[in-house]
Amino acid sequence: MHAIDDLLRQIPAFKEGIPMKVRFCTLFLFVLIFQFSGGIYISSLHELVGGKALMHEDIMMAFEASFVGMCIVFPMLFRLKFRFASRTIFQFVACGLIACNLVCLYTDNVPLLVGACFVAGVIRMWGTFECFSSIQLSITPTRNFAVFFPVIYSIIFGSAQLSGLTTTYLAYFFEWQNMHWLIIGLLLVVIVLSRFLLRHFHVEKPLPLYGIDWLGAAFWSVVLLLLVFVCEYGDYYDWLDSPYIRLALFAAFVFGSINVLRMNRIRQSYIEAKVFRYPHVINMLCLFMAICLLSATSTVLENAYTEGILGYDMLNAASLNWARLAGVILGGLLTWLAAVRFKISYKKIVFIGFALLAAYQVVFFFLISPDANIELLYLPLAFKSAGTVILYAVLTVYAAQIIPFQHLFQVLCIMGFIREGIGSPIATASVGRMLKVFHQSNYLSLSGELDAQNPLVNHLPFDAVYGELQRQSLLVSIKEIFGYAVLFGVVLLIAAMCTKYPKIHKYIRMPVFVLPRRLAEIALFHRPKYTVEELLRTKDKIEM
Repeated sequence: MHAIDDLLRQIPAFKEGIPMKVRFCTLFLFVLIFQFSGGIYISSLHELVGGKALMHEDIMMAFEASFVGMCIVFPMLFRLKFRFASRTIFQFVACGLIACNLVCLYTDNVPLLVGACFVAGVIRMWGTFECFSSIQLSITPTRNFAVFFPVIYSIIFGSAQLSGLTTTYLAYFFEWQNMHWLIIGLLLVVIVLSRFLLRHFHVEKPLPLYGIDWLGAAFWSVVLLLLVFVCEYGDYYDWLDSPYIRLALFAAFVFGSINVLRMNRIRQSYIEAKVFRYPHVINMLCLFMAICLLSATSTVLENAYTEGILGYDMLNAASLNWARLAGVILGGLLTWLAAVRFKISYKKIVFIGFALLAAYQVVFFFLISPDANIELLYLPLAFKSAGTVILYAVLTVYAAQIIPFQHLFQVLCIMGFIREGIGSPIATASVGRMLKVFHQSNYLSLSGELDAQNPLVNHLPFDAVYGELQRQSLLVSIKEIFGYAVLFGVVLLIAAMCTKYPKIHKYIRMPVFVLPRRLAEIALFHRPKYTVEELLRTKDKIEM
């Protein structure tokens, strides 16, 4: 086993003679490029709406479709890894992302835009998984998930902040199209490096893709996309008063019912029914939904406050990403210290994560003011990012501990349904609806005293009075919803204290894959420090 680990730690997909540091740095660069890549870059939302003459809902639908693609591909990732060589995967992923960027750059057809973003999400996750699975032993030689997942989520969330900064600066100083051209150039670098640095290497004999429930994957994708459609276009079409929303909900119910019937009737469904019967899986889905609800205040209320009340332009709004990036790094570090160094229980780590999310709501509730300085926003934003990273990492480690590896990626897929799929759109739509209702109610309440008999306003222009009324009613509404978010955060903290979790084990290993004789033959060309006979003896011990 140690011989095989030592061989895989050398990242044998690279050609002979390439230093280990170059191999690791190359794959780390690939991860960053794949994380920066996508179909739609949401930081240039206003420019996209104007440049493509599309609605805000159209752009958000395409953006959310990419996350649906990222979560739906999880059950296939290991099959794809053992079917294709790393060199082939990286070149295919890079070419696919280039094609998706070109489609999203030039098309204004909404279905085509959504489809391109969905495909971009699928292949983006495929390339990211290939990179992380190849450098896993370099990150944690003992395959410790408590080390691995904090690093993964720190890179993913950190890349999102850096991508937002890059998109904003390019859109402000140049044109929003330049972000696409930058990503296309970086993806060409991936193709060139993978062509010259990697070789055609298989860990074991390529596995065919037979037995994958492609129809089930398609049905689950349709269900998620229909629910995203309802959340994004619900307010525009006036929710259930619209036949489009009713039809989308009915179609989602039909396809969802077909999925439930298929998972109980066929032997190898895309997501098996027994996955939902594992202990604590439903609880984890509820926790991720709670995270999305608390995070929605950042998406909806924070943007309304910084743009509608403080009047920040895109550069000032983007500068807040630096505080979020600091929070991401802090969250990854705290998770590693708590889980690895101090062996703190899951219960305490989850409590810390929710405490940071609740602290974000509390601090924002008290600092909301029409003349607040931008520096006051840094601390709560760092709290929110740190709490999100902690909760995502520790709940994923927890899932890896309680779920057998055979179904782990199916569990990660259904967790992704909430995390990256429908959780965020549902939470955002709910908070957005609350803001709209509260804003209208507060507007009517505050406007009751503004008439010609009021000496404070009868000498002011109507436009000035109307503008200040809109501003004050929005301010009161934002603070009111943050108050409810504070109460919800307190409830979650109480629930976290009442929940039982097992203690963290010293380390959590992935199962060792039995490598065939072909691995020993390939090792001859890689010049490992073990002989072929030693590798074969190790392989026979594993099989026994």
